[in-house]
Amino acid sequence: MIAIVDYDMGNLRSVQKGFESVGADARIVSAASDIQHAEKVVLPGVGAFRDAIVHIRQQGLLEPIVEAIQSGRPFLGICLGLQLLFDVSYEDGEHRGLGIIPGQVRRFAFDDHPEGRSLKIPHMGWNQLFWERDCPLLEGLRPGDHFYFVHSFYVLPTEPDDMMGRCDYGGDFTAMIWKDNLYATQFHPEKSQGNGLRILRNFAAL
Repeated sequence: MIAIVDYDMGNLRSVQKGFESVGADARIVSAASDIQHAEKVVLPGVGAFRDAIVHIRQQGLLEPIVEAIQSGRPFLGICLGLQLLFDVSYEDGEHRGLGIIPGQVRRFAFDDHPEGRSLKIPHMGWNQLFWERDCPLLEGLRPGDHFYFVHSFYVLPTEPDDMMGRCDYGGDFTAMIWKDNLYATQFHPEKSQGNGLRILRNFAAL
């Protein structure tokens, strides 16, 4: 069973429907015990970093999420679920994240990229994903394939090896990470049509 973590923020049903469409047993859960007993775990999310981490702590889900990652079970973060994995976010102040991936979450700023000054924030719509090494989650896909993004903040991993995929929006930014059993995407697989369903299918097959 794939556990989709419900912490009162996120497009849970669309993620669940995406997995169901590829034949996977995915359930929306909010109890620590359900996370602990799941074969795989998904951390989705839409909204503000500060509110999300507060909800996770208040609902007693922080330790089960960290334990799920440390256990070696396949784990997938989506959009805000990617950002929450990092040390710190500077969205509306400074807020500590889960501290799984060393690095920061920053708002798009194009001061050093004149070619990006005409771009709108949030980054919203279809964009290309590029990568240079094989990854189980990207099996059957090709560098340059398009995925759907909606975000104003992006992640800055401290360790270059944690970056799996990149995207160009006024300059390159990290759009996907991969570290052992941990995968996370800034884009929304559940909104990315065939390419996104391929990612969900690959995750379910891990």
